[in-house]
Amino acid sequence: MGKGDIKTKRGKIVNGSYGVKRLKNKTKAPIIVEEKAEVEKPKPAAKTRKTKVKEESAD
Repeated sequence: MGKGDIKTKRGKIVNGSYGVKRLKNKTKAPIIVEEKAEVEKPKPAAKTRKTKVKEESAD
């Protein structure tokens, strides 16, 4: 069980063959991704600070 054993994965790699222990990678068809149209997001309204109004007391 080593580099000379053709029934092991290591032996298949050294020998350069494929089989049950060392499967070939099946190439998949490339996935084509369509580009999405850019949608403009509405800009948020400017944030305003609420100011406290000081009421003058009449004495």
